[in-house]
Amino acid sequence: MVEPAVNGTKNVIMAAAEAKVRRVVFTSSIGTVYMDPNRSPDVVVDESCWSDLEFCKSTKNWYCYGKTVAEQDAWDVARKKGVDLVVVNPVLVIGPLLQPTVNASTIHILKYLTGSVKTYANSVQAYVHVRDVALAHILVFETPSASGRYICSERMLHRGEVVEILAKFFPEYPIPTKCSDEKNPRKQPYKLTNQKIKDLGIEFTPVKQCLYETVKSLQEKDHLSISKQAEDFVKNH
Repeated sequence: MVEPAVNGTKNVIMAAAEAKVRRVVFTSSIGTVYMDPNRSPDVVVDESCWSDLEFCKSTKNWYCYGKTVAEQDAWDVARKKGVDLVVVNPVLVIGPLLQPTVNASTIHILKYLTGSVKTYANSVQAYVHVRDVALAHILVFETPSASGRYICSERMLHRGEVVEILAKFFPEYPIPTKCSDEKNPRKQPYKLTNQKIKDLGIEFTPVKQCLYETVKSLQEKDHLSISKQAEDFVKNH
């Protein structure tokens, strides 16, 4: 996971430098920003924040580790080669699927609809609509003054809030109502700002609409019925 992310990023920046492109917009991740156990809950997480690489390694979070190293290398190579680099850091991206298959981000929602999980985790997650992420890339490319990193996020929700929204829109599905961790207090969202990208003029799609459109897309592509058929097959065999 680490090697392709790092080497692939370096190759793209080097090629951009050789081709003398006007600007490179790099899709990074919120995973390069928020993974820091030493950060105070009162600190607002913004574009100046970086994930702690040692913490990522010790927790074996290779996704965040790889993304962080890749983005840091991108900035390093861009500075050395004189490339005008701007970075977009999206949170969990949901909404209508462009591709025919289900990706990891959408499975995050799908699992609550199929009955494959009976509880929800005591954790928080930030969400953003896929079309807003696409628009963010256009804005930072076409705005001459755009520079640095841009966190792309609409809102942060506890998993309990996610299942409540899903249950209201789609009561026909076996959406879990219990938390897997009922002993500890409900996790509180950390303070994440999206002001920098909003200053460029983006108006984010509300997270409720994001969740609704995700499920409607799963229905249209028949992923829910296929998942149910697969589960029934496993149970009966």
